[in-house]
Amino acid sequence: MNQFPKYLLLLILSSLYNTSINALYEAERDALYALKHTFNDPFINDNWNGLHCYGNASFWDGVRCVNGRVTAMILESRGLSATISVDAFVSLSELVTLSFKNNSLFGKIMDFSSNPKLRDIDLSKNMFDGPIPRSLLSLEFLQSLQLQDNQLIGPIPEFNQKRLTVFNVSNNKITGPIPGTGSLQLFSAALYSGNGPNASSGDSKKSVPTMLIVFDIIGLVTVILLLILYCKKSRELNKLIERYRLGEEDDEILEMGGVSYNYKESKEESREEIREESISHVHHVGVSTFAANEEEKGNLVFMGDEDAGFDLNDLLRASAEGLGKGLFGNSYKAKLEGRPAVVVKRLRDLKPLSDEEFTKLIRIIADQKHPNLLPLIAYYCTNDEKLFLYRFAKNGNLFNRIHGGRGTKDRIPMRWNSRLAIARGVARAMEYLHLNFNFSTCCVPHGNLKLSNVLLHEDDTVLVSDYGLASLVAIPIAAQRLVAYKSPEFQSSKRVSPKSDVWSYGCLLLELLTGRLSAHSAPPGINGVDLCSWVHRAVREEWTAEIFDMEISVQRNAAPGMLKLLQVAIRCCEKVPEKRPEMTEIVREIDSIKAVDSEELSDSADQSLTDESFSTTASTVLVVGDGRSW
Repeated sequence: MNQFPKYLLLLILSSLYNTSINALYEAERDALYALKHTFNDPFINDNWNGLHCYGNASFWDGVRCVNGRVTAMILESRGLSATISVDAFVSLSELVTLSFKNNSLFGKIMDFSSNPKLRDIDLSKNMFDGPIPRSLLSLEFLQSLQLQDNQLIGPIPEFNQKRLTVFNVSNNKITGPIPGTGSLQLFSAALYSGNGPNASSGDSKKSVPTMLIVFDIIGLVTVILLLILYCKKSRELNKLIERYRLGEEDDEILEMGGVSYNYKESKEESREEIREESISHVHHVGVSTFAANEEEKGNLVFMGDEDAGFDLNDLLRASAEGLGKGLFGNSYKAKLEGRPAVVVKRLRDLKPLSDEEFTKLIRIIADQKHPNLLPLIAYYCTNDEKLFLYRFAKNGNLFNRIHGGRGTKDRIPMRWNSRLAIARGVARAMEYLHLNFNFSTCCVPHGNLKLSNVLLHEDDTVLVSDYGLASLVAIPIAAQRLVAYKSPEFQSSKRVSPKSDVWSYGCLLLELLTGRLSAHSAPPGINGVDLCSWVHRAVREEWTAEIFDMEISVQRNAAPGMLKLLQVAIRCCEKVPEKRPEMTEIVREIDSIKAVDSEELSDSADQSLTDESFSTTASTVLVVGDGRSW
């Protein structure tokens, strides 16, 4: 009997909670219906009907949901022309992303005081007028605000959100000085251009001290560099550089990122000796600074509990073979006596880090343990030299396996089962990185996923390398070199996220399926193809048979699996990050694709790819690859 009141209380509270949830859901639905009526767009009128959210799914085009609540509204380039009510989003309290980019919407910008979770707002290329609403100042999590190419008037509010990294109010009718807040002073003058004279002059006034600070920094850096150069043994270093340059003149190694491999022997024995001697000298230069004081001399730091059986001196005495120039430093194969070979990666262009910060980041990288990740064996760190040691993968990298030896007798065709196994192994490695991602160190879990960073060990184990390096370099360098920074979202709004890795994985799948060189991962000086656009055009124009690499298109029984993997790749390459699947979903879909029992080959590729059944299945690719997102 004593339990009855508690039970009754719980029942009442549960009923009130469900009533509250239902009320929120209905309020959101009513708000969306009001917008639908405002837009009066034929497509939206046909599509926005029934349940708008169910769990994490949305049935309305342009609307995204999480836990039954609206979290994103993305209606870009739809030709919408209307005046949106100022209080249109009052009921959408869980809204995170809002984009009405490139429409013809007009009137005043909406009130966002009831949307505390808003993070990304893009209202650019419309006809909004009136002042920039001060309700935007209350958005603590605001990261991106793009209001360019409208008709906004008045001053710029004092935005000072710490997370604000993307901001643009150019080409409006804004007047008055640019506020002196720390956040707004970080953005370039171009992001304020095309406005009233006062806004421009205010920026010009701010730019003078900024330029002086820049010149002071440049001067200070120059002095420091001169001191470092003066202290070094210039004769020894110049001699080393000259010898190393001679060793590279006839080097046929392909310049790629990551731990890359090349099996071509040097044409001249003397040049190989120079190369082997040069790496030993390079390492000695790195540690010679500490030779006077044995206690300060750096040493190898091994990751894990196992005794590697060698130390720094053993490494310096080992013969070395140049493997290639990577985006973050050269790599060498060190042959240790009586031990398996290791790869030594000399890092360069790292952002300034204290020893404690560097060690912390290395520990985070080393803690990533997965069968499909290349483990970090050890590292070496001094002021002059930073080395990473990895296991040597005897079967090279995926770039050489896919593109090497084409058209030659020595080329061993790479069949469907091998490519599917690689796609599965890489996906599992990426899923692990995404599930164990630390946002405090970087904004993207891998950042540089491409064929040359997928290694093949002697037992055909797939090993993904170069993960974690994005946390060691500054954003300007990362933007120039890392694949994730070539994603559509970085090109348009200068931002990357875990979904940028998903885009990189989609590009890797397309290269794996087509056998064509991707422009996004091609080595410097080599032209590739924009595979995302090329595959989309091929699907739309119904010449799907030409998409797949000849080495797998001749396998008649592999066609269904090839099409399923193509569907996954197309979804990963969506231009809008929110439309891309999570890596966990990708792994689940790829695990459902079966390998073929036999590698039966048809007489020709055309025969296997023009069956009626294949064409019917190919039509599903059109449904998955929504043309509006490309």
